[in-house]
Amino acid sequence: MNDIIQLKITLRWTKPPIWRRVLVDKRTTFAELHEIIQVAMGWENYHLYEFNVKHLRIGDVNNEFDIFIDDEMEDASALTLDSIISRTKETFEYEYDFGDGWTHKILVEKFLPRDNSISYPICIGGKLNCPPEDCGGVGGFYHLLKVIKDKKHPEHKQMLAWLGENYDPEHFDKEQINAELKELSEYFGD
Repeated sequence: MNDIIQLKITLRWTKPPIWRRVLVDKRTTFAELHEIIQVAMGWENYHLYEFNVKHLRIGDVNNEFDIFIDDEMEDASALTLDSIISRTKETFEYEYDFGDGWTHKILVEKFLPRDNSISYPICIGGKLNCPPEDCGGVGGFYHLLKVIKDKKHPEHKQMLAWLGENYDPEHFDKEQINAELKELSEYFGD
């Protein structure tokens, strides 16, 4: 039985694309998928989110601070992937941080049998580092990269200080992501 779904998550409007490939159980809720994406992409889970799947808006309906919640929002903690996703090549969107508008395209690549030697969820591939939180969306991210590469830019020191660490846009650490996903799966109770 094909209990595992292979998803490719791509941050829209990035060139070259920033992406992750993950394997998740088909019974994963959309709330759990949100947490998985946060870890896999490298986000810090500071902001609200929403999935748009087959004309459904799916999100955290219990968030008292979300001004976008209305009666049309489906509960992410109540819907599982297999209740909505049925075919390969299906795509849907995940938006994180409505201010910066980090929109991700999620492609259903494969349905696979469970491998009992693997702990799910697991990241099996990816490319490039996630943009830092609150940098102003894709446009702000590319401006940030330009500034930190140009030591003569008037904002260079300020941007480096704001980053607070040595940000490497090329960095992708699958082992670190999987260590964090393993902790997350223990939290889910898998």
